[in-house]
Amino acid sequence: MFHPRRTLRALLLPLAAGLALAALPAQTAHAASTLTNSGFEADGTGAAAPSGWSESGTTAASYVEAGGHGGSYRLSHYSASAYKVETYQYLSGLTNGNYKLTAWVRSGGGQNSAYLALKNCGGTEQRTDLPVSTSGWIHLVVPVAVTNNQCTVSVYSDANAGNWINVDDLTFTSGTTGLSVKGSDISSLAKSEAYGGVYKTGSGPTGDALAILKSAGMNYARLKVWVNPADGYNNKARVLAMAKRIKAQGMKLLVDFHYSDTWADPGTQTKPAAWAGHSYSQLKTDVYNHTYDVLNALKAQGTTADMVQIGNEINGGMLWSEGSTDNFAQLAGLLNSGYDAAKAVSSSTVVALHLAKGGDLTGTRWWFDTALANGVKFDAIGLSYYGYWHGSLYDFQTTLDDAAARYGKPVFVAETAYPFRLDSDDALVNQIDTTAELVSGYPATTTGQSNWLRDVMNIVEAVPNGRGLGVFYWEATWTAVTGNGWDPADPASGNGWENQALFGFDDKALPAMSLFSHR
Repeated sequence: MFHPRRTLRALLLPLAAGLALAALPAQTAHAASTLTNSGFEADGTGAAAPSGWSESGTTAASYVEAGGHGGSYRLSHYSASAYKVETYQYLSGLTNGNYKLTAWVRSGGGQNSAYLALKNCGGTEQRTDLPVSTSGWIHLVVPVAVTNNQCTVSVYSDANAGNWINVDDLTFTSGTTGLSVKGSDISSLAKSEAYGGVYKTGSGPTGDALAILKSAGMNYARLKVWVNPADGYNNKARVLAMAKRIKAQGMKLLVDFHYSDTWADPGTQTKPAAWAGHSYSQLKTDVYNHTYDVLNALKAQGTTADMVQIGNEINGGMLWSEGSTDNFAQLAGLLNSGYDAAKAVSSSTVVALHLAKGGDLTGTRWWFDTALANGVKFDAIGLSYYGYWHGSLYDFQTTLDDAAARYGKPVFVAETAYPFRLDSDDALVNQIDTTAELVSGYPATTTGQSNWLRDVMNIVEAVPNGRGLGVFYWEATWTAVTGNGWDPADPASGNGWENQALFGFDDKALPAMSLFSHR
């Protein structure tokens, strides 16, 4: 993802304000749970303590009211003054093993903390924080290992005056969750280092950026491949060199083929210069040979790609005009050439297709429905999701869950990011540089950046049937280094993204990096 022109920014729809919201369609019934009154339907409006539940703290801030997710009522936490309140239920007589709590939630944001928790279960307390979602209900999951035949289910708010949450339709069932992919795109790193870029731990000492990311919990790295870029970076040779470093850290590798000499995204899918005059038939061979060549060279040096993207943000296709979605049958042929090449090198490599606009349910359905109708082969679905461009967290979860269920494939966030400040560290104006562009409830601070990544990860973890693979943060290492600008043909071009990196303007690791240790 890179948009050099600020005119490409999308406007966010204003979020609905207040608590009086239209009822949403009823969801399908949940599996039976050991929880009592899990939908808060037993008492009706105004119950001080819901049947089966206990309260502590500012108990007047916890109550049942109309406006449920599935039924007629919900649990709410709210007070006109600052409050701390817990609504909880103690479960005993459990068979030891893995369990997971699910719940549907909304939150106006602003709390010091607001989360679901499983505690006193014999091991470490597990929490999932509530994202900011003022209108659409979002489902979350909390996994825990019960080792003492008991567990306490907790809904907790440490809130400021006027903050609110809604919680409904909880289940507590056997099972487990987690993310297998906690990664970042680090395509900028080699060039940054070559031009003097420095990376430091959070406490200050200079170190290897990959080692710092690994120590924070990152287990996967993403590298883009350009065919013949003007600056010689992100080409086959550079990818091979960086792959050795990635694998030496014990990380897995995603190779992101752009099939271009420069940035490929929904607005630009320019053929490599070397393929410019080629026929469609030749382009299919080009895609196969280039994909095979890069992946086979990786395999030969002992750094086989674990995952591959055939194209980057290919909402409109790739290798325009021959591979445009206007001629999906031809696009399908190009995509299958890439798939076949990847599988010829390593049958175990996961082949993903990657779209932008991660909150666009209609567009995502249209694209993959059409792909399947044209016989396109793939193993996984990657979506870019930038909240300031691609819709609300509710839109994102709806699209992600639908893709996983509709196509029966694992899904992941191929790109996300968020600013930790708005000003620039170089002469180029940043892609996101005004408060009006931010996602409501997520300020451009180190805390706002951390909370964004945390909440996106929590939504991916909650994808049903274990189909949420994980998240790649986009360009953790792209700090402002003179010479490492966005345009490979212009050494003087700047970086419009340094305020969304995971290293600060002082080159130190930022707190959001710790989210790579997400369970």
